[in-house]
Amino acid sequence: MFRRQGTQCVASFAQDEVRVLRKVASEVVGLLTDGFDHDDPVVDRLFPAIYPDQPAESEEVRRYTEGDLKTAKIDQAGAILAGLPSEGGGDVSLDAEEAEAWLRAINDARLAMGIRLEIKPETDLGEELDDAVLHDPTSTRVFQLSVYAYLGYLQESLLHALIEG
Repeated sequence: MFRRQGTQCVASFAQDEVRVLRKVASEVVGLLTDGFDHDDPVVDRLFPAIYPDQPAESEEVRRYTEGDLKTAKIDQAGAILAGLPSEGGGDVSLDAEEAEAWLRAINDARLAMGIRLEIKPETDLGEELDDAVLHDPTSTRVFQLSVYAYLGYLQESLLHALIEG
């Protein structure tokens, strides 16, 4: 997907891919703004306790760092929204800084989806997807697992394009 072209990481996206990426990035922004809730396991995963065994100390660190971290995560998801074609499909060209923002935003989206889909380190994504298709090929879970896998592929291709330079 992504390939190196000079100092840029370049990829072509179909209209459906643009729609999916817009939706995913917008959902991350929504989670970090209107939907921000410390009791949400996704928020907990995106903002883990610095000192898991010391809640008071973790809360103190969070008080000073969370705002900036949240803003950075919103900006990174915004970089995806800004970098995508405005209508239909098309090409995306990212410099190194934009590519790194995309990587961080894709990672946040995958972490969020992984929590919602109950993906564990030992989960075989292929088996999970096959099982979901077997139960109901038109289910939301099949779509979500497919998007999760697609984001992993996109992340990997962007990382490879970025380090080729």
